[in-house]
Amino acid sequence: MTYNLIRYGVKDASIAENRALVAKVFEALDEAKPQSVRYLVLELENGEFVHLVGYDKDSSALTELAAFKAFGADHAERRSTPLSRSPAKIIGNYHMLASADEAVPA
Repeated sequence: MTYNLIRYGVKDASIAENRALVAKVFEALDEAKPQSVRYLVLELENGEFVHLVGYDKDSSALTELAAFKAFGADHAERRSTPLSRSPAKIIGNYHMLASADEAVPA
């Protein structure tokens, strides 16, 4: 599985909108139930959002969702800092992310 960590700040006036758009992405994932995607989003106290995205062959099971496209539509306008994207390796994981041999709860 390939992992990427994405981090960015959001303008104070756009935090609620960003949070709502992220929630819609999770609703769409719950409905579509793609087995090839792992996705975690954290909101930090300072208005930053951190996304950890894991996918098998490609990320299209996530990025092709209408809710994800809506999330990305005016993303640059909501941000207060540039988006930072980095490949990531999972070094340790205690019950946070499903492992390759662990079933993902439906």
